[in-house]
Amino acid sequence: MPSLNDIRSTFLEFYRRNGHRVVDSSPLVPRNDPTLMFANSGMVQFKNLFTGAETRDYARATTAQKCVRAGGKHNDLDNVGYTARHHTFFEMLGNFSFGDYFKDDAIAFAWELLTRDFGIDAKKLLVTVYHTDDEAAGIWKKVAGLSDDRIIRIPTDDNFWRMGPTGPCGPCTEIFYDHGDQIWGGPPGSADEDGDRFIEIWNLVFMQNEQFADGTMVPLPKQSIDTGMGLERIGALLQGKHDNYDTDLMRSLIEASAHATSADPDGPGKVHHRVIADHLRSTSFLIADGVMPSNEGRGYVLRRIMRRAMRHAHMLGAQDPVMYRLVPALVRQMGAAYPELGRAQALIEETLKLEETRFKQTLDRGLRLLDDEVSRLPEGGALPGAAAFKLYDTFGFPLDLTQDALREKGLSVDTAGFDAAMAEQKAKARASWAGSGETRDAAIWFDLAELHGPTEFLGYDTETAEGQVLALVQGGAEVPAAAESAEIQIIVNQSPFYAESGGQVGDAGWLRTETGQAAITETRKSAGLFLHMARVTEGEIRSGQPAKLEVDHARRAAIEANHSATHLVNEALRRALGDHVAQRGSLNAPDRLRFDFSHSKALTQAELAQVEAEVNSLIRQNSAVETRIMTPDDARALGAQALFGEKYGDEVRVVSMGRLAGSGKGIEGTTYSLELCGGTHVSRLGEIGAFVVLGDSASAASVRRLEALTGQAALDHLNTQGARLAEIGALLKAPSGEVVERVKALVDERRALTNELAQLRRELAMGGGGAAGPAAKDINGISFLAQSVSGVSGKDLPALVDEMKARVGSGAVLLVADTGGKAAVAAGVTADLTARISAVDLVRAAAEALGGKGGGGRPDMAQAGGADPSKAAEAIAAAEAVLAQL
Repeated sequence: MPSLNDIRSTFLEFYRRNGHRVVDSSPLVPRNDPTLMFANSGMVQFKNLFTGAETRDYARATTAQKCVRAGGKHNDLDNVGYTARHHTFFEMLGNFSFGDYFKDDAIAFAWELLTRDFGIDAKKLLVTVYHTDDEAAGIWKKVAGLSDDRIIRIPTDDNFWRMGPTGPCGPCTEIFYDHGDQIWGGPPGSADEDGDRFIEIWNLVFMQNEQFADGTMVPLPKQSIDTGMGLERIGALLQGKHDNYDTDLMRSLIEASAHATSADPDGPGKVHHRVIADHLRSTSFLIADGVMPSNEGRGYVLRRIMRRAMRHAHMLGAQDPVMYRLVPALVRQMGAAYPELGRAQALIEETLKLEETRFKQTLDRGLRLLDDEVSRLPEGGALPGAAAFKLYDTFGFPLDLTQDALREKGLSVDTAGFDAAMAEQKAKARASWAGSGETRDAAIWFDLAELHGPTEFLGYDTETAEGQVLALVQGGAEVPAAAESAEIQIIVNQSPFYAESGGQVGDAGWLRTETGQAAITETRKSAGLFLHMARVTEGEIRSGQPAKLEVDHARRAAIEANHSATHLVNEALRRALGDHVAQRGSLNAPDRLRFDFSHSKALTQAELAQVEAEVNSLIRQNSAVETRIMTPDDARALGAQALFGEKYGDEVRVVSMGRLAGSGKGIEGTTYSLELCGGTHVSRLGEIGAFVVLGDSASAASVRRLEALTGQAALDHLNTQGARLAEIGALLKAPSGEVVERVKALVDERRALTNELAQLRRELAMGGGGAAGPAAKDINGISFLAQSVSGVSGKDLPALVDEMKARVGSGAVLLVADTGGKAAVAAGVTADLTARISAVDLVRAAAEALGGKGGGGRPDMAQAGGADPSKAAEAIAAAEAVLAQL
């Protein structure tokens, strides 16, 4: 009996042998179709190939595509566990032709694979075709030898596929398997077609037309093929089962659930095990593809699926979290085909455990409330909407979870009352927000967020995606369109652009629609919306259009390098300076990083060098940067650093990077840096490239600011410094290795020359070098020596004053210097006379004559300045007058 893994491999290998490129499954979050919640078929990743908007280096492809149908238009959630063939997660096997082969080969390939490679009895197969598609009917007769009664013509859209109201479309042919008359049901198109006797196993779509808005339809220039065969369905058939949940893969997960809950897999809890097995797959794959549980958008759908499974585990009697313990069983079954499961296993387990632990804390109380409400219902009554809303608002029960619980009791919910309670809560939230201090013109963002919901961020694992333009805002008002050169803010439903927060600047890049292009200069956030600040550079951007968004990769990579380096800097500073270091802010821009931290004094060159060397050592380590989801308390218990003043929700992203020397795997005790962070980062530390500290400075009281460069900017800085060093070496005629010694020698030589020159100037000023010095005057019994000098600076005057005091022995001295357009004056009094006369009085009188004010010092030495050095004689006379008045 072939396993599902064998069947998947056989399918892909068959088409590889027949000239098809085996293409990996695309992520569950569509990046090229903003109208889809999740990828729900194999053709999603090829949509732009079918429309001609994209070309690739192959015209034939085959895939095993992971799909989820649990929200929006395609939602099978309510039926999962209760039917044989409904799933939230399934695999779609498909083969595709992009203008290469068409109906003949598509039908021939399918028949050969089914009857030869899979060994299905041809007598058990029948097909449907669109009622006017004589060509397909004829090919089936020729290739398979089917009689007319086994080629059923269907006149409805069941056999005519459309991508949408307009665009590529065409008839399809579906292949059915007859399980025999022992099972109730009729062939497709009959009154009993909903029975289980005839099961569709494959759909071949012939994209041959293009439909326009006016209803006209014309042939496509390139006719294409899109097929889809559910692995679970074909697996059940090939394994002789009539229930997808009896296949080997699903059965292994069901048995893992039974083992974890100690509940019989085929007993009264059979439905519960089926729900758990199905939901384990969808939740694990969604988390592996970057979806995290939240209260909005895709994250909310994920949370609904998780909590539905957790309630079923609770109903099996599980007292402790169960789902995370089943992940290894899933990885064993599907990890080889989908290696992303293994890479994300730790994240999946931790996310499931965290979510189930939190949910179990309120599950019992919520179920008691539900039981109390049900006990008061009249027979056949519906649960009041207000009660259902309380379960949602207080206990985290999504509406469909309450409906699922009541379904087992044959009861329903007053959904209109639930909607009314939800609307009332939103009105209260809006009133509260209006009084929160937000600017008046920001009210539009709240209105748009209430209408459309928050923007979904896809940028943790992609830099390109398609989104739907939800609104254009210009000058604080919503506009339907914006023409070339317009400055606008663009709101889309999903975006790969990071919005400025946590010190990381917002992304820039481009947005393109079929009618125009805009350059996005920055991205901000308000009321949960990402505001793409843009300028229309070409054509016109219209609200409601699909758009392709592309982040400026080089800029984002530089920002991520700086952001990741900031985490390393934080820890390196703690290790160099002490545990008192705490982050007080940061800037992670494309050209530099800035990190503010608590510390009371400037860093020494040795400390800066230590930080720089340690960060570069970790960069060379090139270990992976890992992300986990935790509660803030659990994260802090592990030692994760949090940004001062930042507000965190119930769940946080914990980013770990770097390994301590000699440590093994894991986080506890082995990780170099562990921080709460919602930003984007490099995937491996080596992507930072290089790290150069520019220096540190004071930012605020007891807060220092370190600035640094990474990547190309760091290399450019080092190259510039190297070029300058080489230039200096050339000027000094010294090799670069001897530049420092040569500069030191020049500095010493200059210092000696400066001192010698100053001494000569002093000697000249004092009348040395053969010049006669001034004679002292006797004024009021005090020997007074005064002189006007030039060629000396103000700082030289005190030394000259001391020399003159020594010469006079007992008395007062005054020097007035011309310092290049300004005057400097200094006065001195010998120690024996300071009780009678103060140098401060002399210098103040002189300064006033020089056009200055004030002056200060000690009784034996004082200095001042003036505006007019030509008044030196008047300054000396003013000092003499002070002495004469004693």
